[in-house]
Amino acid sequence: MDVVTLTRQLVDIESITGNEAPVGEFLHHELSRLGYQSKKMAVEGSRYNILATSPQEPRPAVVFSTHMDTVPPFIPSSEDGIRIYGRGSCDAKGIIAAQIAAAERLRQEGVYVGLLFVVAEEKESSGAKTANQQPLGSRFLVNGEPTENRIAVASKGTLRIDVTAHGRMAHSAYPELGESAIDKLVEALTRLRAMKLPVAEGIGPSTLNIGMIEGGRAPNVIPDYARAELLYRLVAPAGELRRQIEQAVAGLATVDALQETAFMRLRTLDGLPTMTAAFATDIPWLSNWGEPLLIGPGSIHVAHTDGEFVEKKQLHEAVELYRGIARRLLG
Repeated sequence: MDVVTLTRQLVDIESITGNEAPVGEFLHHELSRLGYQSKKMAVEGSRYNILATSPQEPRPAVVFSTHMDTVPPFIPSSEDGIRIYGRGSCDAKGIIAAQIAAAERLRQEGVYVGLLFVVAEEKESSGAKTANQQPLGSRFLVNGEPTENRIAVASKGTLRIDVTAHGRMAHSAYPELGESAIDKLVEALTRLRAMKLPVAEGIGPSTLNIGMIEGGRAPNVIPDYARAELLYRLVAPAGELRRQIEQAVAGLATVDALQETAFMRLRTLDGLPTMTAAFATDIPWLSNWGEPLLIGPGSIHVAHTDGEFVEKKQLHEAVELYRGIARRLLG
């Protein structure tokens, strides 16, 4: 199993969220060829997860998992002596390749793990949510995301909200006859930016990003509508924060929660370097697949960029890391 070759093959199959079927078909065929019992787990339309187990152990105690989808745009693979470049090289197709290679090494040693590759992690996690309804009974889930081969002590949660303000249109020459929704939204966002956010010892602070703002009709019209979309990265449960947000903007705007994932502290293993994942993962949606661990090759700082890459050395190291982690969990 050449982990570099497999990574490039996977990167060269475009699988932007919503179009995962071709890479799923490739993985299904390749895993079947290697002798795994590979199953297509229907999610929606032509999209499906891939679940593979060894005939010797159809209900393994340890499952390796990551996602098949990528963010846009598609960038084909290339390489030099140190790195593999291309969309998904570190997030997360290099991880897929490393997990398969590790599973092959383990199988040669008489140790059998499962492989679960899901769709839609980059958006609504529908693949993970579907998989969670069909667990194998595994005791441990080793999830792969770019952590530079350090094991995560925690994964931040997310709260994505829509803040909407309404006003009354008028001619901009007579602002007193209207009510500016944009003025209301600006004040609401100012209050939210001034809020003190939760901090977790050993993890760090929650953070806020105002990612999108829209509103208004024209420069000469008092705006009757304005909206912003915000994303909080959480180190605490979201319930109390949501209450504080609604209280802060009361009388100015309404708040709708669009998506929420939980903050999670994760299992670590002695001797492995650690990190905190400031990003969200599919782990909260895979609770029925066993106690979660989070580790993988590549840096999150280059994921989603036009220069995305994974170091070949980290790929090879990840194969041994996944192998060693599985043996320790089963020990």
